[in-house]
Amino acid sequence: MSIKEALESRLAGYGAHLVSMRRLAGGASQEAWIVRVGGDAQGERDLVLRRDMGGSLSSAARTRAEEYALLKAAYEAGVRVPRVVYEPMMLEGRQAFLMEHLAGETIGRRLVRDEAFARARDVLPEQTMGALVRIHAIDPARLPFLVKGQGVLDLLAALERDLDNCGEGHPALELGLRWLHLNAPHPERTTLVHGDFRVGNFVVGPDGLRGVLDWELAHAGDPDEDLGWFCVRAWRFGRNDLAAGGITTREHLLEAYRAAGGHGLSLERLRYWELYGNVKWGIGALSQAARHLRGEEISIELATLGRLAAEMELETLHLLEQAWQRQYAERSD
Repeated sequence: MSIKEALESRLAGYGAHLVSMRRLAGGASQEAWIVRVGGDAQGERDLVLRRDMGGSLSSAARTRAEEYALLKAAYEAGVRVPRVVYEPMMLEGRQAFLMEHLAGETIGRRLVRDEAFARARDVLPEQTMGALVRIHAIDPARLPFLVKGQGVLDLLAALERDLDNCGEGHPALELGLRWLHLNAPHPERTTLVHGDFRVGNFVVGPDGLRGVLDWELAHAGDPDEDLGWFCVRAWRFGRNDLAAGGITTREHLLEAYRAAGGHGLSLERLRYWELYGNVKWGIGALSQAARHLRGEEISIELATLGRLAAEMELETLHLLEQAWQRQYAERSD
């Protein structure tokens, strides 16, 4: 049975029918399809189907059923996210779910550069931080699969396993992991962490934020991880003059988070999680390329992702140099 036939069968159980479906480009670990559905009480409309592709950026990634539950909880908490519809399903042996389609732009390089989004860039820091504060306020206990908070040492151990599984040495990333171990911050709070909160995972219109996507790396842990990830070099899309997502400065990002009701966070703690994020993405890129090289998922896109690891290695060394300079200056004082 094809994916189309399987989906038609599932929709029939809800009194709906499939009008058309089209696979979207991109997606290194999950498939995404635009699905036009008709026949139910909502009338004919476009939905988005997310389905497992067979791999992930992390060994700790959420299942599609868990991602469905996360989106539902976020929607109920007032976070701007697509509303999930029907129930999670199995299509050709892979988990999948349907959510509403939000019109807007997601391509990072357009969002940080195009004049059409100039007004959006002005308001996105406050809008995204407002959404993040709401996410961090969701009680992880509402989501039974988040039974245990992940401390930074747990996260580092998972990254080490993922790097080992790549089967090749990467000294810059290993050095970054060592520094992160030696300088791990004391945990101050445990919340729901989105895990991939960044430009490129937002649906944006000329008026600003319309939705937060891609919840597959969500977990219970230190909320500061989300703020550091926002600042990873790759998510600036060439606007390296604006360290926070190519749209603002680190300082303004922290101000916007506090103004929205978030806890106070020092610039130094933010920089720790930024370094963590660059190491994490470097290992994630290598892991995707390894799937291609092992023959698990033959894909030029996955192979190309492996090339990005070199950029993350260079950024890791750059951030380590800055950290050592700050530590030396403190000792000199």
